[in-house]
Amino acid sequence: MLQISFSPETLPEDGALALLLAEGQDRPAIFAAADKATGGALSRAAEADDFTGKDGSTCVVLAPGAGFSRIVLVGVGKLDAFGAKEAEAAGGVAASALSAQEKATVALGNVPQNFAASVAQGAVLGAYHFSLYHSAPAVEKKHRLATVTVLTADVAAAEAAFAPLAAVARGVILTRDLVTEPANVLNPEEFTARVTTLRSLGLEIEVLEQAEMEKLGFGALLGVAQGSANAPRTVIMRWNGGAKDEAPLAFIGKGVTFDSGGISIKPAAGMEEMKEDMAGAATVTGLMTALAGRKAKVNAVGVIGLVENMVSGTAQRPGDVVRSASGQTIEVLNTDAEGRLVLADILWYARDRFAPKLMVDLATLTGAIIISLGHEYAGLFSNNDALSAHLTAAGTATGDKLWRMPMGAEYDAMLKSDIADMKNIGGRPGGSITAAQFLKRFVGETPWAHLDIAGMAWNKTPRNGQPKGASGFGVRLLNEFVQKNYENA
Repeated sequence: MLQISFSPETLPEDGALALLLAEGQDRPAIFAAADKATGGALSRAAEADDFTGKDGSTCVVLAPGAGFSRIVLVGVGKLDAFGAKEAEAAGGVAASALSAQEKATVALGNVPQNFAASVAQGAVLGAYHFSLYHSAPAVEKKHRLATVTVLTADVAAAEAAFAPLAAVARGVILTRDLVTEPANVLNPEEFTARVTTLRSLGLEIEVLEQAEMEKLGFGALLGVAQGSANAPRTVIMRWNGGAKDEAPLAFIGKGVTFDSGGISIKPAAGMEEMKEDMAGAATVTGLMTALAGRKAKVNAVGVIGLVENMVSGTAQRPGDVVRSASGQTIEVLNTDAEGRLVLADILWYARDRFAPKLMVDLATLTGAIIISLGHEYAGLFSNNDALSAHLTAAGTATGDKLWRMPMGAEYDAMLKSDIADMKNIGGRPGGSITAAQFLKRFVGETPWAHLDIAGMAWNKTPRNGQPKGASGFGVRLLNEFVQKNYENA
Protein backbone atom coordinates (compact mmCIF):
# COMPACT_ATOMS: atom_id res chain seq x y z
CA MET A 1 0.00 0.00 0.00
CA LEU A 2 1.19 3.50 -0.83
CA GLN A 3 2.96 5.19 2.10
CA ILE A 4 1.50 8.55 3.12
CA SER A 5 3.03 11.37 5.14
CA PHE A 6 1.93 14.93 5.85
CA SER A 7 4.15 18.00 5.89
CA PRO A 8 3.74 21.79 6.27
CA GLU A 9 2.74 23.63 3.11
CA THR A 10 6.14 24.56 1.73
CA LEU A 11 7.19 24.12 -1.88
CA PRO A 12 9.47 21.06 -2.15
CA GLU A 13 12.89 21.65 -3.64
CA ASP A 14 12.62 19.00 -6.33
CA GLY A 15 10.88 15.80 -7.40
CA ALA A 16 7.33 15.36 -8.67
CA LEU A 17 4.54 17.67 -7.58
CA ALA A 18 0.77 17.58 -8.01
CA LEU A 19 -1.12 20.79 -7.36
CA LEU A 20 -4.90 20.79 -6.83
CA LEU A 21 -6.68 23.84 -8.21
CA ALA A 22 -10.34 24.80 -7.94
CA GLU A 23 -12.16 26.49 -10.81
CA GLY A 24 -12.87 30.20 -10.54
CA GLN A 25 -10.48 30.78 -7.63
CA ASP A 26 -7.31 32.85 -7.45
CA ARG A 27 -4.12 30.91 -7.97
CA PRO A 28 -2.60 30.12 -4.57
CA ALA A 29 0.79 31.21 -3.28
CA ILE A 30 2.28 27.76 -3.82
CA PHE A 31 1.40 27.97 -7.53
CA ALA A 32 3.16 31.31 -7.74
CA ALA A 33 6.20 29.89 -5.94
CA ALA A 34 6.39 26.87 -8.25
CA ASP A 35 5.84 29.05 -11.30
CA LYS A 36 8.64 31.35 -10.23
CA ALA A 37 10.99 28.46 -9.47
CA THR A 38 10.39 26.97 -12.90
CA GLY A 39 10.74 30.23 -14.82
CA GLY A 40 7.03 30.62 -15.56
CA ALA A 41 6.59 27.10 -16.92
CA LEU A 42 3.36 26.49 -15.03
CA SER A 43 1.55 29.63 -16.11
CA ARG A 44 2.65 29.11 -19.72
CA ALA A 45 1.50 25.47 -19.70
CA ALA A 46 -1.85 26.33 -18.09
CA GLU A 47 -2.48 29.03 -20.70
CA ALA A 48 -1.45 26.82 -23.61
CA ASP A 49 -3.62 23.97 -22.36
CA ASP A 50 -6.52 26.27 -21.42
CA PHE A 51 -6.40 24.83 -17.92
CA THR A 52 -8.90 26.57 -15.62
CA GLY A 53 -9.34 24.00 -12.85
CA LYS A 54 -12.37 22.31 -14.39
CA ASP A 55 -13.33 19.10 -12.59
CA GLY A 56 -11.34 16.12 -13.85
CA SER A 57 -8.95 18.17 -15.97
CA THR A 58 -5.18 17.86 -15.73
CA CYS A 59 -2.18 19.71 -17.11
CA VAL A 60 1.13 17.83 -17.03
CA VAL A 61 4.39 19.77 -17.29
CA LEU A 62 7.41 17.56 -17.90
CA ALA A 63 10.88 18.59 -16.62
CA PRO A 64 9.82 22.21 -15.94
CA GLY A 65 13.13 23.07 -14.28
CA ALA A 66 14.27 23.78 -10.71
CA GLY A 67 14.88 20.07 -10.15
CA PHE A 68 11.28 18.99 -10.75
CA SER A 69 10.78 15.88 -12.87
CA ARG A 70 7.18 16.87 -13.52
CA ILE A 71 4.41 19.04 -12.12
CA VAL A 72 0.76 18.07 -12.57
CA LEU A 73 -2.07 20.55 -12.21
CA VAL A 74 -5.29 18.77 -11.16
CA GLY A 75 -8.63 20.53 -11.59
CA VAL A 76 -11.26 19.88 -8.90
CA GLY A 77 -14.12 22.02 -10.21
CA LYS A 78 -16.20 24.51 -8.24
CA LEU A 79 -15.54 24.74 -4.51
CA ASP A 80 -19.25 24.88 -3.67
CA ALA A 81 -19.54 21.31 -4.99
CA PHE A 82 -16.31 20.11 -3.38
CA GLY A 83 -16.34 17.62 -0.50
CA ALA A 84 -14.60 14.51 0.79
CA LYS A 85 -15.69 12.42 -2.20
CA GLU A 86 -14.29 14.98 -4.66
CA ALA A 87 -11.09 15.34 -2.61
CA GLU A 88 -10.60 11.59 -2.75
CA ALA A 89 -11.10 11.57 -6.52
CA ALA A 90 -8.56 14.40 -6.93
CA GLY A 91 -6.00 12.51 -4.85
CA GLY A 92 -6.54 9.48 -7.06
CA VAL A 93 -6.01 11.50 -10.23
CA ALA A 94 -2.82 12.99 -8.79
CA ALA A 95 -1.39 9.61 -7.80
CA SER A 96 -2.27 8.09 -11.17
CA ALA A 97 -0.60 10.97 -13.03
CA LEU A 98 2.57 10.52 -10.95
CA SER A 99 2.58 6.71 -10.90
CA ALA A 100 5.93 6.43 -12.71
CA GLN A 101 7.72 8.45 -9.99
CA GLU A 102 9.12 6.80 -6.86
CA LYS A 103 7.92 9.60 -4.58
CA ALA A 104 5.71 12.62 -5.03
CA THR A 105 4.25 15.62 -3.24
CA VAL A 106 0.61 16.71 -3.41
CA ALA A 107 -0.31 20.30 -2.55
CA LEU A 108 -3.92 21.27 -1.89
CA GLY A 109 -3.47 24.63 -3.62
CA ASN A 110 -6.68 26.62 -3.20
CA VAL A 111 -8.64 23.62 -1.87
CA PRO A 112 -9.65 23.78 1.83
CA GLN A 113 -7.00 22.29 4.09
CA ASN A 114 -9.42 20.09 6.03
CA PHE A 115 -9.61 17.73 3.05
CA ALA A 116 -5.95 16.68 3.26
CA ALA A 117 -6.77 13.25 4.69
CA SER A 118 -9.37 12.53 1.99
CA VAL A 119 -6.86 13.53 -0.70
CA ALA A 120 -4.38 11.12 0.87
CA GLN A 121 -6.91 8.29 0.90
CA GLY A 122 -7.66 8.93 -2.75
CA ALA A 123 -3.95 8.80 -3.56
CA VAL A 124 -3.64 5.41 -1.86
CA LEU A 125 -6.55 4.00 -3.84
CA GLY A 126 -5.60 5.73 -7.09
CA ALA A 127 -2.07 4.32 -6.96
CA TYR A 128 -3.39 0.76 -6.64
CA HIS A 129 -2.20 -1.75 -9.18
CA PHE A 130 -2.14 -5.56 -9.35
CA SER A 131 1.00 -6.83 -11.04
CA LEU A 132 1.61 -10.08 -9.14
CA TYR A 133 1.66 -12.16 -12.30
CA HIS A 134 3.63 -9.77 -14.56
CA SER A 135 7.23 -10.67 -15.25
CA ALA A 136 8.23 -7.75 -17.51
CA PRO A 137 10.19 -4.98 -15.70
CA ALA A 138 8.46 -2.38 -17.88
CA VAL A 139 5.24 -2.96 -15.97
CA GLU A 140 6.87 -2.06 -12.67
CA LYS A 141 8.33 1.12 -14.16
CA LYS A 142 4.79 2.33 -14.78
CA HIS A 143 3.90 1.81 -11.14
CA ARG A 144 6.91 2.97 -9.13
CA LEU A 145 5.09 5.36 -6.82
CA ALA A 146 5.78 4.26 -3.25
CA THR A 147 5.43 7.38 -1.10
CA VAL A 148 3.33 10.53 -1.26
CA THR A 149 3.66 13.57 0.97
CA VAL A 150 0.53 15.70 1.30
CA LEU A 151 1.18 19.34 2.17
CA THR A 152 -1.18 20.81 4.75
CA ALA A 153 -1.32 23.68 7.21
CA ASP A 154 -2.30 21.35 10.09
CA VAL A 155 -0.20 18.20 10.02
CA ALA A 156 -1.49 16.78 13.32
CA ALA A 157 -5.14 17.13 12.30
CA ALA A 158 -4.48 15.50 8.93
CA GLU A 159 -2.66 12.57 10.53
CA ALA A 160 -5.47 12.00 13.01
CA ALA A 161 -8.12 12.15 10.28
CA PHE A 162 -6.16 9.85 7.98
CA ALA A 163 -5.71 6.96 10.44
CA PRO A 164 -9.26 5.56 10.09
CA LEU A 165 -9.30 6.35 6.36
CA ALA A 166 -6.13 4.31 5.92
CA ALA A 167 -7.89 1.34 7.57
CA VAL A 168 -10.76 1.69 5.11
CA ALA A 169 -8.31 1.95 2.19
CA ARG A 170 -6.68 -1.30 3.33
CA GLY A 171 -10.11 -2.92 3.25
CA VAL A 172 -10.77 -1.64 -0.29
CA ILE A 173 -7.36 -2.85 -1.46
CA LEU A 174 -7.91 -6.32 0.04
CA THR A 175 -11.26 -6.51 -1.76
CA ARG A 176 -9.64 -5.48 -5.04
CA ASP A 177 -6.88 -8.05 -4.61
CA LEU A 178 -9.36 -10.85 -3.94
CA VAL A 179 -11.55 -9.97 -6.92
CA THR A 180 -8.55 -9.71 -9.24
CA GLU A 181 -6.99 -13.06 -8.36
CA PRO A 182 -7.55 -15.80 -10.95
CA ALA A 183 -9.85 -18.65 -10.03
CA ASN A 184 -7.10 -21.28 -10.29
CA VAL A 185 -5.46 -19.51 -7.32
CA LEU A 186 -8.40 -18.19 -5.32
CA ASN A 187 -10.62 -21.21 -4.77
CA PRO A 188 -12.77 -21.59 -1.62
CA GLU A 189 -9.89 -23.07 0.38
CA GLU A 190 -7.44 -20.29 -0.53
CA PHE A 191 -10.05 -17.58 0.06
CA THR A 192 -10.64 -19.06 3.50
CA ALA A 193 -6.91 -19.11 4.25
CA ARG A 194 -6.63 -15.41 3.42
CA VAL A 195 -9.55 -14.55 5.67
CA THR A 196 -8.02 -16.43 8.60
CA THR A 197 -4.97 -14.13 8.49
CA LEU A 198 -7.29 -11.31 9.59
CA ARG A 199 -7.28 -12.71 13.12
CA SER A 200 -4.23 -10.48 13.59
CA LEU A 201 -6.61 -7.47 13.46
CA GLY A 202 -8.73 -8.83 16.28
CA LEU A 203 -11.41 -10.46 14.15
CA GLU A 204 -12.86 -13.75 15.36
CA ILE A 205 -12.84 -16.19 12.45
CA GLU A 206 -14.86 -19.41 12.26
CA VAL A 207 -14.88 -21.80 9.32
CA LEU A 208 -17.68 -24.25 8.51
CA GLU A 209 -16.42 -27.22 6.48
CA GLN A 210 -18.66 -29.32 4.25
CA ALA A 211 -19.55 -31.86 6.95
CA GLU A 212 -20.69 -29.10 9.29
CA MET A 213 -22.78 -27.50 6.56
CA GLU A 214 -24.40 -30.85 5.84
CA LYS A 215 -25.42 -31.11 9.51
CA LEU A 216 -26.86 -27.59 9.34
CA GLY A 217 -28.92 -28.53 6.28
CA PHE A 218 -27.22 -26.23 3.77
CA GLY A 219 -28.76 -28.12 0.86
CA ALA A 220 -29.04 -25.07 -1.41
CA LEU A 221 -25.39 -23.99 -1.03
CA LEU A 222 -24.03 -27.54 -1.19
CA GLY A 223 -26.05 -28.25 -4.33
CA VAL A 224 -24.16 -25.46 -6.11
CA ALA A 225 -20.81 -26.83 -4.94
CA GLN A 226 -21.36 -30.50 -5.74
CA GLY A 227 -19.95 -30.32 -9.26
CA SER A 228 -16.55 -28.96 -8.21
CA ALA A 229 -13.41 -30.73 -7.04
CA ASN A 230 -12.89 -27.78 -4.66
CA ALA A 231 -14.84 -28.18 -1.44
CA PRO A 232 -17.05 -25.30 -0.25
CA ARG A 233 -16.63 -23.25 2.92
CA THR A 234 -18.75 -20.87 4.94
CA VAL A 235 -16.62 -18.34 6.81
CA ILE A 236 -17.86 -16.22 9.71
CA MET A 237 -16.01 -13.05 10.73
CA ARG A 238 -16.94 -11.29 13.97
CA TRP A 239 -15.91 -7.85 15.22
CA ASN A 240 -16.95 -7.11 18.78
CA GLY A 241 -16.40 -3.39 19.20
CA GLY A 242 -19.74 -2.46 20.71
CA ALA A 243 -21.60 -3.25 23.92
CA LYS A 244 -21.23 -6.84 25.05
CA ASP A 245 -24.87 -7.90 24.66
CA GLU A 246 -25.78 -5.66 21.73
CA ALA A 247 -27.10 -7.44 18.63
CA PRO A 248 -24.68 -7.24 15.70
CA LEU A 249 -25.07 -5.82 12.22
CA ALA A 250 -24.81 -8.69 9.72
CA PHE A 251 -23.18 -8.47 6.30
CA ILE A 252 -23.58 -11.43 3.96
CA GLY A 253 -21.53 -12.09 0.81
CA LYS A 254 -21.90 -14.35 -2.21
CA GLY A 255 -18.55 -16.01 -2.83
CA VAL A 256 -18.71 -18.04 -6.05
CA THR A 257 -14.99 -18.17 -6.82
CA PHE A 258 -15.74 -19.25 -10.37
CA ASP A 259 -19.11 -19.55 -12.07
CA SER A 260 -19.18 -21.68 -15.19
CA GLY A 261 -22.97 -21.67 -14.99
CA GLY A 262 -22.91 -25.37 -14.19
CA ILE A 263 -24.86 -27.59 -16.59
CA SER A 264 -26.73 -24.45 -17.68
CA ILE A 265 -23.32 -23.39 -18.94
CA LYS A 266 -22.49 -19.81 -19.80
CA PRO A 267 -21.34 -18.73 -23.29
CA ALA A 268 -17.57 -18.94 -23.76
CA ALA A 269 -17.25 -15.24 -24.60
CA GLY A 270 -16.65 -13.36 -21.39
CA MET A 271 -16.65 -16.40 -19.15
CA GLU A 272 -13.21 -15.40 -17.83
CA GLU A 273 -14.96 -12.55 -16.00
CA MET A 274 -16.72 -15.09 -13.81
CA LYS A 275 -13.72 -15.16 -11.48
CA GLU A 276 -15.34 -11.94 -10.19
CA ASP A 277 -18.46 -13.74 -9.00
CA MET A 278 -17.09 -13.71 -5.45
CA ALA A 279 -17.04 -9.90 -5.27
CA GLY A 280 -19.82 -9.80 -2.67
CA ALA A 281 -17.80 -11.99 -0.33
CA ALA A 282 -14.69 -9.93 -1.07
CA THR A 283 -16.54 -6.73 -0.14
CA VAL A 284 -17.72 -8.21 3.16
CA THR A 285 -14.14 -9.28 3.88
CA GLY A 286 -12.85 -5.80 3.07
CA LEU A 287 -15.53 -4.19 5.23
CA MET A 288 -14.73 -6.37 8.23
CA THR A 289 -11.04 -5.54 7.71
CA ALA A 290 -11.87 -1.83 7.74
CA LEU A 291 -14.05 -2.05 10.86
CA ALA A 292 -11.40 -3.98 12.76
CA GLY A 293 -8.58 -1.81 11.45
CA ARG A 294 -10.15 1.41 12.71
CA LYS A 295 -11.51 -0.21 15.91
CA ALA A 296 -15.11 0.57 15.07
CA LYS A 297 -17.39 0.91 18.09
CA VAL A 298 -19.96 -1.57 16.85
CA ASN A 299 -20.67 -5.29 16.84
CA ALA A 300 -20.63 -6.72 13.34
CA VAL A 301 -20.65 -10.16 11.77
CA GLY A 302 -19.68 -11.05 8.22
CA VAL A 303 -20.81 -14.36 6.71
CA ILE A 304 -19.54 -15.46 3.31
CA GLY A 305 -20.45 -18.59 1.37
CA LEU A 306 -17.54 -19.81 -0.75
CA VAL A 307 -18.25 -22.27 -3.55
CA GLU A 308 -17.25 -23.05 -7.12
CA ASN A 309 -19.98 -23.69 -9.70
CA MET A 310 -18.56 -26.18 -12.16
CA VAL A 311 -19.62 -28.74 -14.76
CA SER A 312 -18.93 -32.40 -14.01
CA GLY A 313 -20.59 -35.76 -13.61
CA THR A 314 -21.57 -34.81 -10.09
CA ALA A 315 -22.92 -31.35 -10.93
CA GLN A 316 -26.41 -30.26 -10.01
CA ARG A 317 -28.95 -30.86 -12.81
CA PRO A 318 -31.70 -28.55 -14.02
CA GLY A 319 -34.86 -29.92 -12.48
CA ASP A 320 -33.24 -31.02 -9.21
CA VAL A 321 -35.00 -30.15 -5.96
CA VAL A 322 -32.93 -29.12 -2.93
CA ARG A 323 -33.93 -28.44 0.66
CA SER A 324 -32.49 -25.23 2.10
CA ALA A 325 -31.40 -24.65 5.69
CA SER A 326 -34.73 -22.93 6.30
CA GLY A 327 -36.57 -26.14 5.41
CA GLN A 328 -38.02 -24.60 2.25
CA THR A 329 -37.56 -26.60 -0.94
CA ILE A 330 -36.29 -25.16 -4.21
CA GLU A 331 -36.72 -26.49 -7.74
CA VAL A 332 -33.50 -25.62 -9.57
CA LEU A 333 -34.56 -24.83 -13.13
CA ASN A 334 -31.32 -23.07 -14.04
CA THR A 335 -27.97 -23.96 -12.45
CA ASP A 336 -26.60 -20.56 -13.49
CA ALA A 337 -28.96 -18.91 -10.98
CA GLU A 338 -26.68 -20.25 -8.26
CA GLY A 339 -25.81 -17.17 -6.23
CA ARG A 340 -29.29 -16.94 -4.73
CA LEU A 341 -28.99 -20.57 -3.60
CA VAL A 342 -25.75 -19.80 -1.77
CA LEU A 343 -27.28 -16.71 -0.17
CA ALA A 344 -30.47 -18.52 0.81
CA ASP A 345 -28.65 -20.73 3.28
CA ILE A 346 -26.24 -18.18 4.73
CA LEU A 347 -28.92 -15.49 5.09
CA TRP A 348 -31.07 -17.92 7.04
CA TYR A 349 -28.07 -19.08 9.09
CA ALA A 350 -27.01 -15.51 9.97
CA ARG A 351 -30.57 -14.60 10.96
CA ASP A 352 -31.10 -17.74 13.01
CA ARG A 353 -27.76 -17.81 14.81
CA PHE A 354 -26.97 -14.13 15.41
CA ALA A 355 -30.42 -12.47 15.60
CA PRO A 356 -28.88 -9.33 14.03
CA LYS A 357 -30.29 -5.80 14.07
CA LEU A 358 -30.24 -5.91 10.28
CA MET A 359 -28.77 -7.82 7.36
CA VAL A 360 -27.20 -6.47 4.20
CA ASP A 361 -26.17 -8.93 1.50
CA LEU A 362 -23.95 -8.16 -1.48
CA ALA A 363 -23.75 -10.21 -4.65
CA THR A 364 -22.88 -10.04 -8.30
CA LEU A 365 -26.28 -11.64 -8.70
CA THR A 366 -27.87 -10.80 -12.05
CA GLY A 367 -27.02 -9.54 -15.49
CA ALA A 368 -30.48 -7.98 -15.46
CA ILE A 369 -29.34 -5.27 -13.04
CA ILE A 370 -26.72 -4.16 -15.59
CA ILE A 371 -29.43 -3.86 -18.21
CA SER A 372 -31.42 -1.73 -15.76
CA LEU A 373 -28.72 0.50 -14.26
CA GLY A 374 -25.60 0.09 -16.39
CA HIS A 375 -22.33 0.64 -14.56
CA GLU A 376 -23.36 3.74 -12.59
CA TYR A 377 -25.46 2.34 -9.74
CA ALA A 378 -25.81 -0.90 -7.84
CA GLY A 379 -29.34 -2.15 -7.35
CA LEU A 380 -30.83 -1.80 -3.87
CA PHE A 381 -33.71 -4.03 -2.79
CA SER A 382 -35.08 -3.94 0.73
CA ASN A 383 -37.94 -4.71 3.08
CA ASN A 384 -37.23 -1.60 5.17
CA ASP A 385 -37.52 2.06 4.12
CA ALA A 386 -35.27 3.49 6.84
CA LEU A 387 -32.49 1.00 6.06
CA SER A 388 -32.79 1.84 2.36
CA ALA A 389 -32.56 5.56 3.03
CA HIS A 390 -29.46 5.19 5.20
CA LEU A 391 -27.70 3.00 2.63
CA THR A 392 -28.58 5.36 -0.22
CA ALA A 393 -27.23 8.35 1.72
CA ALA A 394 -24.00 6.49 2.46
CA GLY A 395 -23.62 5.67 -1.22
CA THR A 396 -24.11 9.29 -2.21
CA ALA A 397 -21.49 10.42 0.31
CA THR A 398 -18.86 7.92 -0.82
CA GLY A 399 -19.57 7.67 -4.54
CA ASP A 400 -20.63 4.00 -4.32
CA LYS A 401 -24.08 4.88 -5.63
CA LEU A 402 -27.26 2.84 -5.06
CA TRP A 403 -30.63 2.97 -6.77
CA ARG A 404 -33.61 1.45 -5.00
CA MET A 405 -35.57 -1.01 -7.11
CA PRO A 406 -39.18 -2.14 -6.59
CA MET A 407 -40.28 -5.27 -4.78
CA GLY A 408 -43.76 -6.65 -4.18
CA ALA A 409 -45.89 -9.71 -3.68
CA GLU A 410 -47.03 -9.58 -7.30
CA TYR A 411 -43.57 -10.81 -8.33
CA ASP A 412 -43.82 -13.89 -6.11
CA ALA A 413 -46.18 -15.62 -8.51
CA MET A 414 -43.28 -15.82 -10.99
CA LEU A 415 -41.38 -18.06 -8.54
CA LYS A 416 -44.19 -20.57 -8.02
CA SER A 417 -43.17 -24.19 -8.59
CA ASP A 418 -45.44 -27.14 -9.34
CA ILE A 419 -43.35 -29.58 -7.31
CA ALA A 420 -41.51 -27.52 -4.66
CA ASP A 421 -41.96 -24.45 -2.50
CA MET A 422 -40.38 -22.25 -5.14
CA LYS A 423 -38.32 -22.13 -8.34
CA ASN A 424 -34.90 -20.51 -8.42
CA ILE A 425 -35.76 -18.38 -11.46
CA GLY A 426 -38.79 -16.38 -12.50
CA GLY A 427 -38.07 -15.82 -16.18
CA ARG A 428 -36.37 -12.92 -17.97
CA PRO A 429 -38.80 -10.08 -17.16
CA GLY A 430 -37.78 -8.33 -13.95
CA GLY A 431 -34.96 -10.81 -13.41
CA SER A 432 -33.13 -8.84 -10.73
CA ILE A 433 -36.43 -8.21 -8.90
CA THR A 434 -37.50 -11.85 -8.81
CA ALA A 435 -34.00 -12.73 -7.57
CA ALA A 436 -34.49 -10.32 -4.69
CA GLN A 437 -37.97 -11.69 -4.01
CA PHE A 438 -36.39 -15.14 -3.79
CA LEU A 439 -33.87 -13.93 -1.19
CA LYS A 440 -36.57 -12.20 0.83
CA ARG A 441 -38.02 -15.62 1.67
CA PHE A 442 -34.97 -16.35 3.85
CA VAL A 443 -34.77 -13.22 6.02
CA GLY A 444 -38.03 -13.29 7.96
CA GLU A 445 -38.89 -10.00 9.65
CA THR A 446 -35.27 -8.86 10.03
CA PRO A 447 -34.61 -5.48 8.37
CA TRP A 448 -32.75 -6.51 5.23
CA ALA A 449 -31.22 -5.03 2.11
CA HIS A 450 -29.85 -6.79 -0.94
CA LEU A 451 -27.22 -5.00 -3.05
CA ASP A 452 -26.85 -6.38 -6.57
CA ILE A 453 -23.35 -5.18 -7.49
CA ALA A 454 -22.98 -7.06 -10.79
CA GLY A 455 -22.42 -3.84 -12.73
CA MET A 456 -20.11 -2.21 -10.19
CA ALA A 457 -17.52 -4.75 -9.04
CA TRP A 458 -15.15 -4.10 -11.96
CA ASN A 459 -14.12 -0.85 -13.65
CA LYS A 460 -13.65 -1.52 -17.34
CA THR A 461 -11.92 1.88 -17.63
CA PRO A 462 -10.41 4.25 -15.04
CA ARG A 463 -13.10 6.34 -13.33
CA ASN A 464 -13.33 8.94 -10.57
CA GLY A 465 -9.60 8.86 -9.94
CA GLN A 466 -9.55 5.08 -9.55
CA PRO A 467 -7.80 2.60 -11.84
CA LYS A 468 -9.21 0.09 -14.26
CA GLY A 469 -9.99 -3.29 -12.71
CA ALA A 470 -11.57 -4.44 -9.47
CA SER A 471 -13.29 -1.47 -7.85
CA GLY A 472 -13.74 -2.53 -4.22
CA PHE A 473 -17.31 -1.26 -4.51
CA GLY A 474 -19.25 -1.33 -1.27
CA VAL A 475 -16.47 -1.19 1.33
CA ARG A 476 -16.54 2.60 1.73
CA LEU A 477 -20.32 2.67 1.38
CA LEU A 478 -20.92 0.18 4.20
CA ASN A 479 -18.21 1.67 6.39
CA GLU A 480 -19.92 5.07 6.04
CA PHE A 481 -23.29 3.45 6.73
CA VAL A 482 -22.03 1.84 9.94
CA GLN A 483 -20.13 4.91 11.14
CA LYS A 484 -22.91 7.43 10.56
CA ASN A 485 -25.83 5.36 11.83
CA TYR A 486 -24.53 2.96 14.47
CA GLU A 487 -21.36 4.32 16.01
CA ASN A 488 -22.43 7.88 16.67
CA ALA A 489 -25.90 7.06 17.96
